Amino acid sequence: MTVTVPALAAASADAPFERVQLERRDLRPDDVRIDIRWAGICHSDIHTKREEWGTAHFPLTPGHEILGTVVEVGDQVTTHQVGDVVGVGCFVDSCMECAPCKDGEEQYCLKGGIGTYGVEDYYGEVTQGGYSGQVVVRDHFAVKIPDSYTEADYAAVTPLLCAGITTYHPLKEHNVGPGTRVGVVGLGGLGHVAVKLAAAMGAEVSVFSRTDAKKEDGLSFGAKHYYATEDGSVFSDLAGSFDVIVNTVGANIGLDAYMGLLDRGGVLHDVGAPEENLSVSAFSLLVNRRSLAGSMIGGLPETQEMIDFAAEHGVTATVEVISADQVDEYYDKVVHGQVRYRAVIDTETL
Repeated sequence: MTVTVPALAAASADAPFERVQLERRDLRPDDVRIDIRWAGICHSDIHTKREEWGTAHFPLTPGHEILGTVVEVGDQVTTHQVGDVVGVGCFVDSCMECAPCKDGEEQYCLKGGIGTYGVEDYYGEVTQGGYSGQVVVRDHFAVKIPDSYTEADYAAVTPLLCAGITTYHPLKEHNVGPGTRVGVVGLGGLGHVAVKLAAAMGAEVSVFSRTDAKKEDGLSFGAKHYYATEDGSVFSDLAGSFDVIVNTVGANIGLDAYMGLLDRGGVLHDVGAPEENLSVSAFSLLVNRRSLAGSMIGGLPETQEMIDFAAEHGVTATVEVISADQVDEYYDKVVHGQVRYRAVIDTETL
């Protein structure tokens, strides 16, 4: 049977969020039903709701950073049981048959992975996300939250379901470890998690931010160095000093300047999504065999690996817990860089 739960939904791109009753489907054999306790706000939620990335399906309930407890499982589910604390990220289904899916990269599903909200699924229904009391997902897309995290940690763990895996993937892809010289561009919702994860891997981490305003925070998150890029001499002084740079900024930052910071064979990995096309000189790549890479979140096996690693090293996001009534306000705060560093909705306030 279907279940009706409280949720926040927007009727249009310009409309405020309103409390609604949302219907969640009956379980299929490989589904789990999750009581949602915490729901993070990602900048992607804002882009989608405001139709900055194209036409959205309304009414819309966003949210793809979800943490809660399994309350029901389908007949064929063996990986989860009632009472498990789990997380759900950016996808809730995929074909599970194509090469990317079989390789554990469900986000690149050739049939088209099913996003957690605002996407028509394989059954013709539009998915609705985590700003709600419950969610039903295919069991494969719920990752287990390690027991070493306590209930007091859960709000700060929630953003790892997007921000964590988005930044963990490039660090693992480029074999970051002890002694690796890592630069993180931007100290926001993504960047601050990247710093914490890279530091936990043993890297020598440097933050690049426009001003010194966040220097104390950056160093407290594990960075060894902090550079304010408004001082243009940074780029000449540090030329050739980095093995890996992760760009987390959602604006066109001028990649050539950052490419010049890379040592021979270095890589700049972009996870930001500016509206403008990225531009880079061919010689930024040719000189010293540098490369430019990008990625979209990570697959489910890697997401589980990330959350296990984060738990082992005590990594969480730095968050502001907010009520359902504050979501519209915090959308504006996120856009203006006024959140330290991720906003998480207490779903008991729905």
